[in-house]
Amino acid sequence: MKIKKAIIPVAGMGTRFLPATKAQPKEMLSVVDKPVIQYIVEEAVKAGVETIIFVTALGKRAIEDHFDRNFELEYRLRQKGKDDLLENIRSIENLANFAFVRQRTPKGDGHALLSAAPLIGVEPVAVLFGDDIIDSKHSAIGELIETYERTNAPVLAVTKVPKKNVSRYGVIDGEKKSKNEWLVKSFVEKPEPSEAPSTEAVVGRYVITPEIFNILRSQRSGKDGEIRLADAFITHIKKGGSLYARSFEGVRYDCGDKLDFVRAQIEMGLKHPEIKRGLKGYLKKYL
Repeated sequence: MKIKKAIIPVAGMGTRFLPATKAQPKEMLSVVDKPVIQYIVEEAVKAGVETIIFVTALGKRAIEDHFDRNFELEYRLRQKGKDDLLENIRSIENLANFAFVRQRTPKGDGHALLSAAPLIGVEPVAVLFGDDIIDSKHSAIGELIETYERTNAPVLAVTKVPKKNVSRYGVIDGEKKSKNEWLVKSFVEKPEPSEAPSTEAVVGRYVITPEIFNILRSQRSGKDGEIRLADAFITHIKKGGSLYARSFEGVRYDCGDKLDFVRAQIEMGLKHPEIKRGLKGYLKKYL
């Protein structure tokens, strides 16, 4: 079955970026001239996704407004003859079909996905979390979709991280099937470096199947009161289900991390046609 829908959970409070996120969603922070969330939507659309379902919360209205039409702004741009900017703005609303659902209480990423489940039906769906920009000629989620279409199994994205950092991630152990694919045998959430089965860390891109949704529906919340997608994957493996991991091409920026967010600004700015020359000259003064 072709994957035409994606869920993007954006209900988090963005506490790591306070006070910048006190009055605006963290996903609307800009990298050069586009908000983080637009990069993520464009990645999904490049993979053939036609419908984007945002799982939101209080204070996230700016995301909905960004992907909606702004008649007054369009009128002003047209009036001033700024046709290029007008075309750019109009293209945002036409990227995909957009739907918005509320996660009423913060009960974990699995609970966020269940909030969107009524709009999915019995079909696989792409999931992209709102912290990660993956800069690539290809679509990272599109690479996961390729693996799903061959295996009919849920797929998670992985990237190699330094061993000292594995305690920040879920980590897989698996049978390597190709240079960029694994059949996952176990999934360990935030292990100590000495106990990690590998340095292949899971990042915020997934393809999940109806089986995963069914597990989430029946899953008990953890000690923190949250329903976790990672626990659903662990249960899926224990029940004998297949789970694949896929590494992706391109550079990942964790835009929930202050240093990585600044790195994204610099490295993507160096590729931007309007500012790359000026930025390169500016940076030379500090190198």
